[in-house]
Amino acid sequence: MIAPSRPFIHDDFLLRSEPARELYHEYAERMPILDYHCHLPPADVAADRRWENLTQLWLGGDHYKWRAMRSNGVDERLITGDAPDRDKFQAFAETMPYLLRNPMYDWSHLELARYFGILERLTPGTAQAIWDQTRAQLARPECSARGFMRRSRVQLVCTTDDPADSLEHHLRLRAEGGDVRMLPTWRPDKALALDRPDFWNAWLDRLGAAAEMDVRRYDDLLAALARRHAFFASAGCVLADYGIETVPEAEPCTARKLAAIFAKVRGGGMATPAEVAQFRAEMLFECGRMDAAANWTWQIHYGALRNNNTRMHRALGPDTGYDSIGDWPVARAMARLFDRLDAEDALPRTIVYTLNPGDNEVLGTMIGNFQRGPMPGKMQFGSGWWFNDQKDGMRRHLEALSQLGLLSRFVGMLTDSRSFLSYTRHEYFRRLLCDLLGGEIADGQLPNDLPWVGGIVRDICYHNAARYFGFDLGQTA
Repeated sequence: MIAPSRPFIHDDFLLRSEPARELYHEYAERMPILDYHCHLPPADVAADRRWENLTQLWLGGDHYKWRAMRSNGVDERLITGDAPDRDKFQAFAETMPYLLRNPMYDWSHLELARYFGILERLTPGTAQAIWDQTRAQLARPECSARGFMRRSRVQLVCTTDDPADSLEHHLRLRAEGGDVRMLPTWRPDKALALDRPDFWNAWLDRLGAAAEMDVRRYDDLLAALARRHAFFASAGCVLADYGIETVPEAEPCTARKLAAIFAKVRGGGMATPAEVAQFRAEMLFECGRMDAAANWTWQIHYGALRNNNTRMHRALGPDTGYDSIGDWPVARAMARLFDRLDAEDALPRTIVYTLNPGDNEVLGTMIGNFQRGPMPGKMQFGSGWWFNDQKDGMRRHLEALSQLGLLSRFVGMLTDSRSFLSYTRHEYFRRLLCDLLGGEIADGQLPNDLPWVGGIVRDICYHNAARYFGFDLGQTA
């Protein structure tokens, strides 16, 4: 029985057995973090940004919190509008008691505990005291963007960057040196957006300017991407990422047909749905070849049904909390894409993430089709993503990966976040991993060999990713 005085966040939070507690505290807790996929603004890292209050730090761009507040009936003015910061914080505090079993409740209290030493629960009645305490602490030197990363033992982060980006903030930070490292990640999603001709054409102009060439033909697009790909590599990039609804299923497309599709849309026309699918399928293939040639890892995030609320999309734009899980078919098209690349010995190291947990077993078996030495776990089933980076989603991911592949070769957790406090998600994942394995040791389902299982825990938390991505980390943990 939990003592009444015990705080919600305590040393053994989520750890329900003695082996789980030993695995976490002895093997996982102090491991460094390699955050190989996030959406931190590079400018904030380079400038070592500071915040005045918890509203700016917590609510400024967190669509998870915005969705919860909307579900609680909070007026948009107190979410993304022009209300004072203190009023917005109060509105979130008044939402907290209704977040029972929502991961936001756990994450928020973990962040208060780890970064501000606050173990008291956030409620409407404690909001003022917590506001005052956090505001005073945010004035301290260690409460900056890089300060939070250091306190979380973050060795390296990989941001998410457009091919037309100058990478000026990455280059600035690298020139400064220091203990916080940030690498870019190649994210060429806009190259696939020819179903939105005005947007796509404007982006092609920006890409051409960055590559210092005109992009008027399909071959020009590939050449411009290749130039920028090389530039990203020179800035230390070793990862690519593709955010797509699903891997498109399309009939084979000749070079002549691709050139015609490109020319039609570049000239202001509209591609048919079949042409869009053909173009995207071929672009993914070409991008995979490019990433493999550079010895990069490519990540494929699929399954998000985005911007569902037209009215609010017009008012606020994308990534504001109006996305949901989609349910497109994926298995056959994904197998075809991977097989085509594998046949040319051009399939990169691959991490696939699904937003739909109904595809967990699909991906658990799909990656096994294309594993290939000498790299252990070349094909990875990526961690629970977005709506799945919570207790049930993480456990279901770990179960599918364990039953259908090699959990011991998994490259571990990431934040996928815009928040500098979201590194508690690594702690959350590590606690759940240790609870799963420790519980099975306690039940006799796994051998009672803590050094062996603990070594696997350390690998999943850190060492597998360090080896897999080939980061230049110097001395490792």
